[in-house]
Amino acid sequence: MVQETVRFLKLSLWRFFPKLYDRMVPASRTRFSIGIFAGASPFDLKTAPAASNPVLSRKDITEVPVGTVADPFMIRVNGTWYMFFEVTNQIRHKGEIALATSTDGFDWRFEQIVLEEPFHMSYPYVFEWQGDYYMIPETGRAKSVRLYRAENFPLRWTYVSTLLEGSRFSDSSIFRFEDLWWLFSDAGANARSPALHLYFATDLTGPWTEHPQSPLAGGDPHISRPGGRVIAIDGTPYRFAQDVYPVYGKDVRAFEITELSTTSYSERQVGDDPIIGPGNESWNRHGMHHIDPHRMEDGSWLACVDGCIRQDSGNQASE
Repeated sequence: MVQETVRFLKLSLWRFFPKLYDRMVPASRTRFSIGIFAGASPFDLKTAPAASNPVLSRKDITEVPVGTVADPFMIRVNGTWYMFFEVTNQIRHKGEIALATSTDGFDWRFEQIVLEEPFHMSYPYVFEWQGDYYMIPETGRAKSVRLYRAENFPLRWTYVSTLLEGSRFSDSSIFRFEDLWWLFSDAGANARSPALHLYFATDLTGPWTEHPQSPLAGGDPHISRPGGRVIAIDGTPYRFAQDVYPVYGKDVRAFEITELSTTSYSERQVGDDPIIGPGNESWNRHGMHHIDPHRMEDGSWLACVDGCIRQDSGNQASE
């Protein structure tokens, strides 16, 4: 009861006296915003000329005060783009999943928070399968990978099942390849020591089996934590990895998966450099750590990304 009263007072202060609230609540040291990139290739994307980046920031969230917005995933349904992303609720002190919509992919409008649990949530990996819409948000603090289904897309989501449990699973990224489900997840001991684990299953709800070569990437903190949607080009899957060391949220690299079976795995980096990283704009000048690319009808690519600014240079990896 006392806790709910305190939350109500904080929310009222934010709504009616926002300047006083901003003075009382410290700003996040690392603040992410969301932008839209475009290009001829998912590995060569720049600010979309038609987008006014950032297209979403903490100031666009009108439901609750938030410290940052990050980890965007989008999906197009009947001509409308739906973007799901993390907001850090400053009242409840945890991440929740919010929704924004767009008719053209460039101009976005915040709608509402659509999913929250007692524990922190982020990285809302949304996808369609057999006519239904699913989401696997990060629930690492609950030591599980949880599957949700839209009962009333895009607003109402229902827990379906736990796919994996018992470890700190971060930024789980699912995809289908050669009649199997595959899932990457950072199951390292902590955020500064990522470990890229790979699992596979015949059915979406499992049972899931860990790949015999897992963990992958040799524990390299520069490439072991997923950084966005796994995509396929001409039948070949590609994964994205974010750099978490020594500074969290620096850049994203792409990897072509050259061999994938239940007994073997190999990959190679696309190019020598990260595909996105620190930019020249105020919203992403200190780094970028997420990408969700989509192929358009004309063969070009449109992606939602995030970028950050830091209040200090010593910010370390975040859960």
